[in-house]
Amino acid sequence: MQPDFWNDKRPAGVLSEVDLRAYKSVVEVFERSCKKYADRPAFSNMGVTISYAELDRHSAAFAAYLQQHTELKPGDRIAVQMPNLIQYPIAVFGAIRAGLIVVNTNPLYTPREMRHQFKDSGARALVYLNLFGKNVQEVLPDTEIEYLIEVKMGDMQSAAKGWLINTVVDKIKKMVPEYHLPQAVSFKRVLKLGRGDHLQRVQLDLEDIAVLQYTGGTTGSPKGAMLTHGNLVANMQQVYACMLQHGPDGLPIFKQGSEIMVAPLPLYHIYAFTVNCMCMMVSGNHNLLITNPRDIGGFIKELKKWRFSAMIGLNTLFVALMEHPEFKTLDFSTLRLTNSGGTALVKSTAERWKKLTGCPIVEGYGLTETSPVATANPYGDQGRLGTVGIPLPGTLAKIIDDEDAELPIGERGELCLKGPQIMLGYWHRPDATAEVLDAEGWLKTGDIAVIDTDGFISIVDRKKDLIIVSGFNVYPNEIEDVIMRHPKVANCAVIGIPDERSGEAVKLFVVPREPGLTCEELKAYCKENFTGYKIPKQIVLRESLPMTPVGKILRRELRDIA
Repeated sequence: MQPDFWNDKRPAGVLSEVDLRAYKSVVEVFERSCKKYADRPAFSNMGVTISYAELDRHSAAFAAYLQQHTELKPGDRIAVQMPNLIQYPIAVFGAIRAGLIVVNTNPLYTPREMRHQFKDSGARALVYLNLFGKNVQEVLPDTEIEYLIEVKMGDMQSAAKGWLINTVVDKIKKMVPEYHLPQAVSFKRVLKLGRGDHLQRVQLDLEDIAVLQYTGGTTGSPKGAMLTHGNLVANMQQVYACMLQHGPDGLPIFKQGSEIMVAPLPLYHIYAFTVNCMCMMVSGNHNLLITNPRDIGGFIKELKKWRFSAMIGLNTLFVALMEHPEFKTLDFSTLRLTNSGGTALVKSTAERWKKLTGCPIVEGYGLTETSPVATANPYGDQGRLGTVGIPLPGTLAKIIDDEDAELPIGERGELCLKGPQIMLGYWHRPDATAEVLDAEGWLKTGDIAVIDTDGFISIVDRKKDLIIVSGFNVYPNEIEDVIMRHPKVANCAVIGIPDERSGEAVKLFVVPREPGLTCEELKAYCKENFTGYKIPKQIVLRESLPMTPVGKILRRELRDIA
């Protein structure tokens, strides 16, 4: 499809193109925004709010520490592993200002998963929350990590309150397993030492890699999508261009510097990373970070303190909030934007949300490889439930058949995307890159979709066997590879099954090598090796698995049985 096909379909106020040369790097966007919105709040979390000026100052100290007190050089990788805390944006923007490449790491990863990501990325430094110190100690000898920076929950609080929070977390709630990492430098000390040092400007341009964002592959082992400064700058501008949509009064729905955006999704996930860390920055708005969104009661208690105007989330979270009796007591009078992404939005969830809050949920679509937002629905009543909207400004979409020929409007086939937000490729994986990116820059998404006559895109199926659990990618091969290491397992297969809460759940079929293997034993083994969303919700023991004549397991038949 040509750009003109979508340009006349955009709502009033939404730009058709963005100026890709407006900024030279993520750092330039950050520094300009911090200066422009200096006195405005940037992030709030656990009772602490920091302004854009303070975010600028803290991240400069973090960057200066990396430059003056380590031997890290621009282009080196630094892993960041923590939940939504104010320390996260400080560390990430500090690392990027020092010219380092950020490796976003899920704090709930098992040692096996951490080991793969740290080794594959060649990370030389790690910023981690002390709750995960035991795992860090376990994997450290197998990695190239030389520098450790340790975060504690109370770091950004006053001295007395910080000590109290850290003591409660450690001694009373016993959330910090014993570990020994004497070489680690505390986050507070890093900021203190870096404060007196002069931050040296690093020459960065749009082609430089800013982030390695790991995503699973059909081959099982997660791959690092290389997202450049240009990718991230483009995507934040594209998303912001959509936020300029006019309301009924002819003015933009989204006001610069006056919105409070609720951020319950983890910032280490590319969706929240771009929307909350990047896009809110360019518009000078205020992010309310939710550290533990699974504590729905605590989440709602926090929401009661704010006149929030926007929220991003996914189907699982919206359902959990609405099921809590306190949710309906919240004041929704200022809520104008609710965005859903990461996993398919269920129609009944969207209808219920609008009835309860008065605010429609609009759904978008993207991938780690697209930085991540590729398509979005218009806000308000112009959105179309059941679709993922139209491509962002500057983004092209087409549908192809199995021979890569473009299909006409209304035909279903594989969705392909092209735009400035498409990744550079997979880290050290030219073979995997060539499978999804062609010479013209078209990315094969692996999703089966349809484009209608109005340009709206509907995702109807998945070409790959990818399972999406609460917005997180689960690849059957990764699960199967680990399960096959169990001495009592002869064969296994993993499929995704529909799940009301998480969109999809993992179902595991196992052929035992010997009698006596139990589902409980397999469940315990999975808990040791996988983060929560990858753990099979259902385990079935079978005598055999359906296979092709050459021995390939027929997952489709298993799905039909399930």
